[in-house]
Amino acid sequence: MDLKDIMQQAKALQSRLSDAQAEIADLEVTGESGAGLVKVTLTGRYEARRVEIDATAFSGDRELLQGLIAGAITDAARRVEAEQKSRLSAFGQGLGLPAGFKLPL
Repeated sequence: MDLKDIMQQAKALQSRLSDAQAEIADLEVTGESGAGLVKVTLTGRYEARRVEIDATAFSGDRELLQGLIAGAITDAARRVEAEQKSRLSAFGQGLGLPAGFKLPL
């Protein structure tokens, strides 16, 4: 394999990684708390898209509702991270990279 082939492979890899990163950025993941009383949807970039609060959540006190919102955000962020790891892990396996190798987001 000559340098030209290596450079072409590197360019193709960079393009595929860029596509995977764009796909992850556009993905939407929903986290919840309080058995679904509060739901928060985040993108792969951790940007909030939606917040859904069941009407029964307003009957409680303010601190409880704030805790439910924080919990839903945390759950959504963990789900985004898990989805990122899953997708990039699959990408890395296709390249023959060792398990646990971290690709840049």
